[in-house]
Amino acid sequence: MRNVHDPSVQASRGLSQLFGLDPRIAFLMFIVDMMLFGGEVLTFGLLIPVAMVAGAVLGFITYRAQRRWFGDDHDAALIKGAIVGLLTAIPTPLPAVVYVPSGILGLIHMARSRLDGRNMIDNKSRIE
Repeated sequence: MRNVHDPSVQASRGLSQLFGLDPRIAFLMFIVDMMLFGGEVLTFGLLIPVAMVAGAVLGFITYRAQRRWFGDDHDAALIKGAIVGLLTAIPTPLPAVVYVPSGILGLIHMARSRLDGRNMIDNKSRIE
């Protein structure tokens, strides 16, 4: 079994795995943040407790999605979920600089994973 705390294993994960979010989560983060910010503006901050609960729920959803869909280990998914939850709970709109690059890195990671999976299947069929 490989030690995930070994620096060589961390380096082999790549930039897209390290910093990427699943694109569906990046889109959900954008939608939830826009809905919450609009409500906070109209209610003059009375919905901040709702934003905190929504941030916690979105953080949990991010953790689960990163584990199952994106292939993150427990620690990486937990950190990404906590960051998403915290950023969502802050009563300001998130700039596109936050979620767009993470979503793009996630798309690149998913495309590479699918391409590698197809290449492995093609290689297996050629060997047999």
